[in-house]
Amino acid sequence: MKYLIVGLGNIGSEYEHTRHNIGFDTLDAFAEASNVFFENQRYGAIAMCRLKGHSLLLLKPSTFMNLSGNAVRYWMQQEKIPLEQVLVVVDDLALPFGVLRLKGSGSDAGHNGLKNIQEVLGTQNYARLRFGIGNDFPKGHQVEHVLSRFPAEEQTLMPARLEKAGEIIKSFCLSGLQTTMNQFNNK
Repeated sequence: MKYLIVGLGNIGSEYEHTRHNIGFDTLDAFAEASNVFFENQRYGAIAMCRLKGHSLLLLKPSTFMNLSGNAVRYWMQQEKIPLEQVLVVVDDLALPFGVLRLKGSGSDAGHNGLKNIQEVLGTQNYARLRFGIGNDFPKGHQVEHVLSRFPAEEQTLMPARLEKAGEIIKSFCLSGLQTTMNQFNNK
C-alpha cells in the first residue's frame, strides 16, 4: 500500500521553524529518522520511504500554505493514492503546545492550508494530524504568533513531540485511522 503524508508549511528561510511550519518540521524529523532525504520536484519537496512493506511518500508543498491543495491533488493523482491513505500534518492554535490529535475529518478551523485542500479535493473527509502550537497571544496578533518561532522552553520539548508525531504517522499507515486515534488521542 502507498500513503501520502503531507506536512504543511511555507517555503523560504523566513518561515523555517515557525509555528506555522510544524508540518514541515514533523516531516523533516520523520525523514531523518527514516534515513531518507527530500528532493525538489513538482509542487514540493518529496521523500520516499518504506515501512513494513508500505510505501510512504512524504510531501512538503512548495505552493505556499494557501495553495497546498494543488500539491496534494497532484501527488495523489500522480501516485494513485486514495484519499483514505492521505494524512496531513498541520499546526493547530486550538491545542496547547505539543498536544497531538489525529482526526479523520473536520472543518478547516480557519486554517488556510486545510481550507484550500478541502476546496481542491471537494471534501473535508481526509485524515489530519493536528500539532498544537498554543494560542497564548494578544487579541489581533494571531498572524504574528503563527509566524513566530517557538520559545526556548518549547524548543527543548520539541524532539520528543516530533518523535511522538512520527509514531502516530507510522501507526496510521500500519494500523489505520481508528486504531491510531484510539491509541494516541487520549495521551
